[in-house]
Amino acid sequence: MTDWSTLTDACGSAEHVPGLLDQFEADPSGVWSELMDHLCPQLDTAFTASFAALARLAEIASSASPEAMGSVLLAAGAIAACSPGRAEPDRPLVVFADPIAVLQALLSFEGVEIWDRALDGLQTGEYEVDCPHCGVNMFVVIGHGDSFCCTDDYALQEVEKSPLEPARVQQLEELPRRLFTRALADGQEDLAHGVRYLFGRAACPDCGTDFSVAERVVAGWIP
Repeated sequence: MTDWSTLTDACGSAEHVPGLLDQFEADPSGVWSELMDHLCPQLDTAFTASFAALARLAEIASSASPEAMGSVLLAAGAIAACSPGRAEPDRPLVVFADPIAVLQALLSFEGVEIWDRALDGLQTGEYEVDCPHCGVNMFVVIGHGDSFCCTDDYALQEVEKSPLEPARVQQLEELPRRLFTRALADGQEDLAHGVRYLFGRAACPDCGTDFSVAERVVAGWIP
């Protein structure tokens, strides 16, 4: 259980923060400014109480009305964005979580659909997608030493591999760039390397059709 008396916000002791969060849950849009003045002033500064409040904000988001959701996500996203990089000595947001989970939490707080769940393939090193032209099922493998796609079980036998083409850093925009930049800030070079391949291109080993890896991953998540 959080001992709020040991934490601080922009005004000093955070003992009052639980009550403020209760008010925010009842009226997110009406209390948003006051909450952010305490937890994340000017949307660019966070405190120990700010990070401790993320769990409660996640609970509020799970039951918030569509009208209130924007206020809750903006509050949580602003705080999460203030987390120091993994290379920094004080990194409260990531100290108990792995890099993939942190990225997914950030995307979830920001209301980003699909990618808040579909980044697990970067951890397992594998996505299953289908070819946009011939429909064949493929494994897309993203590894540090070898990144490729194939149509057979590569773990059990030698298979024909089609190499992946990573996106160039200067080609990354918006979401891919934010994921890449965040991974580097956390000192996760391998993860940043994987993001380039995830948002890069591949060719179907069967028919040779060129495709965007990320677009096929998204297609697999949309019914």
